[in-house]
Amino acid sequence: MELELELKDYVKIVRKRLWLILTVVVLASIAAGVVSMYVLKPVYEASTKLIVNQSNEAATGMQQLDLNAVNLNLRLIDTYKEIIKTPAIMDKVMSEHPKFGLTAGELSDKVRVSSVNNTQVMTLVVEDGSYERAAAIVNAISIVFQREIPSIMNVDNVSILNEAPSNASPSPVKPNVKLNIAIAFVVSLMVMLGIAFLLEYLDDTIKTERDVETVIGLPTLTAIAKTTDEDFTHGAKSSKRKVTDKRAVLEQ
Repeated sequence: MELELELKDYVKIVRKRLWLILTVVVLASIAAGVVSMYVLKPVYEASTKLIVNQSNEAATGMQQLDLNAVNLNLRLIDTYKEIIKTPAIMDKVMSEHPKFGLTAGELSDKVRVSSVNNTQVMTLVVEDGSYERAAAIVNAISIVFQREIPSIMNVDNVSILNEAPSNASPSPVKPNVKLNIAIAFVVSLMVMLGIAFLLEYLDDTIKTERDVETVIGLPTLTAIAKTTDEDFTHGAKSSKRKVTDKRAVLEQ
């Protein structure tokens, strides 16, 4: 069966089940908001920034900073991003801070290291259910990394730009209520539109003259209107009333 739909057919299908689509979309959006605000636990984020820009010679004034040194530091950043999350650093952090109650692997999973292209600044980010705990963890990792990197790489060019303040009161980074509601709205809308078109596709009943032409390939010659007993009763009363009115006119 050839099935070609025009734009007005798509609009008709959507309008046919508009209330069902709107109801499910609204309920899904409300559910996403409620779950985000009252079920999911908030996650806080703390970060520190490290800069890679100083060598032992530069620190003592024996060597001027040049372009080659900057390029070398930029290349070292990629190496440092890998070293930070290795057991060489994480084991040191956990041995010095057993109060965190984490293994080296769990601690490594909490850390996110990033850098902006062509800059010598690295950003360490730790997420946790408590902001104070996240700040303590990221500060501890930064300090241990700065202290251990000279023995690992034989170069002392890492400085801490800023530590995470332990007394701040930031808003949680997760869950993002607005984003979750937007995702629920879009996903539920797409799903319901798909279901509406699927139901219309599976509905093979004949309802219009066009359906007849589509199925049998012949034009419709006539149509029988659907009637009920009330239509006949109402029609009989109307005819009887007309006859009575005519008799009244003739008697006058």
